[in-house]
Amino acid sequence: MRECISIHIGQAGIQVGNACWELYCLEHGIQADGQMPGDKTIGGGDDAFNTFFSETGAGKHVPRAVFVDLEPTVIDEVRTGTYRQLFHPEQLISGKEDAANNFARGHYTIGKEIVDLCLDRIRKLADNCTGLQGFLVFNAVGGGTGSGLGSLLLERLSVDYGKKSKLGFTVYPSPQVSTSVVEPYNSVLSTHQDQAHHPVRGLVPDWLQVRNQLPASQRRPRR
Repeated sequence: MRECISIHIGQAGIQVGNACWELYCLEHGIQADGQMPGDKTIGGGDDAFNTFFSETGAGKHVPRAVFVDLEPTVIDEVRTGTYRQLFHPEQLISGKEDAANNFARGHYTIGKEIVDLCLDRIRKLADNCTGLQGFLVFNAVGGGTGSGLGSLLLERLSVDYGKKSKLGFTVYPSPQVSTSVVEPYNSVLSTHQDQAHHPVRGLVPDWLQVRNQLPASQRRPRR
């Protein structure tokens, strides 16, 4: 089996991840509590879901994913949301102080305090894989966490898993409308740092488009 580990970083990465895992569950017939109905056979015994989910001895399907943010507000929405039973609590990592829209705080100070914990949780997921193919990284580069901590994590992943593929789904800020005056600086700094560590990247050009498709309760200004 060729497994993929998903890493969701910062507000945008987590909210995009919420939508992704809901779709993955629908695609594979997995319920919000991680169970697959006993009478449900996916493609006549197809185990394709193992790429994204691991199966426990009790028959629960747990995402091969880590969610990380420097403050708890957005991750708490996952912890209390419809799919709260889907994720293992250790996979939801949050700090106490956000990056304040500052790349340097996410990369060099606040983010540096949490990156080892993130890597430890990723290592546990990797150890549970029989043939890890690579990582899917979801983040935005306009805010401080997605840009700063995101590039720091990629740097460390390149050291620990140098030969593994890393595919990034990166939300870039809108050039027309900006929620913060420093978004261009964060984007440039993050993109420069990531050039050596992010060989393949899918660009989402307008964060506002993504944000406006979210439920009103999830539309928070980027930090």
